[in-house]
Amino acid sequence: MSDSSKPVAQTWFGPITAVQRRAMFALVPVAVAFGLVVGLAFLPVTSGIGGLAKVGSEAVLDLPDELVLPPAPEASTLYASDGKTVIATFGDQYRVQLEYDQIPDSVIQALVATEDSNFFEHNGVDPEGVMRALVTNIADGGTSEGASTITMQYVRQVLSYTATTPEEVAAASEVTIDRKVKEMGYALALEEEMSKEDILTNYLNTVYFGNGAYGIGAAAQVYYGKVPADLTVAESAMLVGLIQSPSVYDPINGSSEAALARRNHVVNRMVDVGYLTSDEGETAKAEDLNLNPQEANNTSGGAIDSDYGFFVDYFEKWWEQQEDFGDSEEVRKARLYRGGYEITSTLNVELQDASQEAIENQLETGSEYALGSVVVEPGTGAIEVMAVNRNYSNDVSDNGPNTANSDYKGSYPNTTNPLLSGNADVNGYQAGSSFKMFTMLAALEAGMPLDTTIYSPYQYTSKYIVGDGEAACGNHWCPKNASQSEVGNYNMWTGFGESVNTYFVQLAERVGVDKAIDVAERLGIKFRNQQDLGHVENNPESFGPFVLGVTQTTPLDMAAAYAALPADGVYCKPTPVTSALTNSGGTIAFASECDQAVSVEVARAAVDAARCPTGYGAAEGNCTWGTAEQVSAAVDGPVAGKTGTTDSNSTNWFVGFTPNAAAAAFVADPDSPQNYVGKSNLGKPANAVADILAAQWEINGEGDFTPPSELVH
Repeated sequence: MSDSSKPVAQTWFGPITAVQRRAMFALVPVAVAFGLVVGLAFLPVTSGIGGLAKVGSEAVLDLPDELVLPPAPEASTLYASDGKTVIATFGDQYRVQLEYDQIPDSVIQALVATEDSNFFEHNGVDPEGVMRALVTNIADGGTSEGASTITMQYVRQVLSYTATTPEEVAAASEVTIDRKVKEMGYALALEEEMSKEDILTNYLNTVYFGNGAYGIGAAAQVYYGKVPADLTVAESAMLVGLIQSPSVYDPINGSSEAALARRNHVVNRMVDVGYLTSDEGETAKAEDLNLNPQEANNTSGGAIDSDYGFFVDYFEKWWEQQEDFGDSEEVRKARLYRGGYEITSTLNVELQDASQEAIENQLETGSEYALGSVVVEPGTGAIEVMAVNRNYSNDVSDNGPNTANSDYKGSYPNTTNPLLSGNADVNGYQAGSSFKMFTMLAALEAGMPLDTTIYSPYQYTSKYIVGDGEAACGNHWCPKNASQSEVGNYNMWTGFGESVNTYFVQLAERVGVDKAIDVAERLGIKFRNQQDLGHVENNPESFGPFVLGVTQTTPLDMAAAYAALPADGVYCKPTPVTSALTNSGGTIAFASECDQAVSVEVARAAVDAARCPTGYGAAEGNCTWGTAEQVSAAVDGPVAGKTGTTDSNSTNWFVGFTPNAAAAAFVADPDSPQNYVGKSNLGKPANAVADILAAQWEINGEGDFTPPSELVH
């Protein structure tokens, strides 16, 4: 007898064919687990599932925390230090969060009628629908994608939007019996924890409606330019109809005919279920689509103002490195973009704006030379300013030839944050004499007082062995002073104030360059350049040129390092954040990571010498003249710092500080380092920092430098 002539088994839900019967026998192992879950679904809505949580060896009903009243993905907001000024948003989905009473009955009824007419009767799984779908589809490879209740669909949505990798996203919606069983188990457990109203609200706040709209609030705006409460029955039906396939039924960029047909199907279901009378259904179907398309207000990672872009970019990179926010950078970024955090940053908008103006007054945006500055707060490491005469932009395509090399197409005036903070690809810029601070600190740590006097010639033949070059005498390094007039006896006050190279090279010979390097590392200086790193790791005691700043660094590193001095030697790792409010109302406080990098007396002695270059004058010694006396003239308060100029004027620096702010500024051509800045630009970092610290002192003009009581004479 052929299969076609055999009697067909009858069940309460319809006939089973021979083909379906064979497929069912093949799926008995999975069906056992499946049947247990379905059996649970037959329990009354009020029944508990307690001890029946296990199906097979898997806790399919052990509900993950994120499924219990999970917040829908929300953009995170980054505020300035005042906690009020929005400087950036991070989000990848446009949605408008609604409460249950903000969703009209027409939307609820259209959804239930179309997607799950037994929603208010079942306890998460519709057993009749599931069994019918299983028998109908089991011959097609053992998959069952029909009969998903609204609760099951919501489970799938949550698993998808909480996924942080492409693999997790795929697993959340893969077409397998195993996934379906787990989905049903979660749905049963979910209805133990959430009310029907909460499930509907969360579902309608998360489901995708196409054209960038997530949730019914966003969909009403994108398609009709109105809030959900103002939707007509026909409009509600059209939007609910999109849920099944937003692309197929897209009335804006797809087929309005398909959208109309789908809308009418939804209306018919509302009539069938009894939510509408026949006349009301006909009235709704007679209505035109009446679209009023609006642009989806999709948020994305980015600053509200381009001047904040460098800080915002640094913040995002910083966030991705915080292990407390997840096991991988992908997870951490997903939480930033979907977690709805309200984050208070360290950016001082008032000082940032003043700093940007100070920089532009020296070199306008569009100059081939980059002039940038970072301000760090002593004692906390808070990054208050990141300003540079560049446009923050990820579009660094060719914008014109660099004037130093007509064959080179540089990115200016567009660039991104590593210009100020560095990364694996951006090493920074030679800091010149601003590195003399680390040799002075090492000498002070070794017990040498500020009045340590050394005769310093115009040129000095050091003990450090180097290769051939302009600074070599035979095979020895023979640095010169900036001027032939710089000859005579110098101490730390005068040597630092006039930036006498041969004084500090001899000081390094006495204390050891390796000790100076150690101080620099304790103060957060990172060696990103491989050549610099090789010297530091393999032969630091012979790295004589380190003293005069041949290594590359960044304004962020230098500002944070110098910030330790007015903080009595406490170095704090730079941070862009003070606190964050989670979308569940919790507060995360970010503590500063600080260490006593140098002793209090060493720091105070160094500050006293650093007052000389600015013209502010030392408390315990005599300064002669300073290399940046315009700084004290501009700042109406205590100020110290150090200039830095490299060989052939390739770059120029100034790092200065008041009792409550440290600012580092540099000028260089980042697109062509061999395009030296020249003498005309040498004073511009000091001028910019002078204006920045003057503005800072007006904002917070408190405190003073404490003179050293030791290490003086």
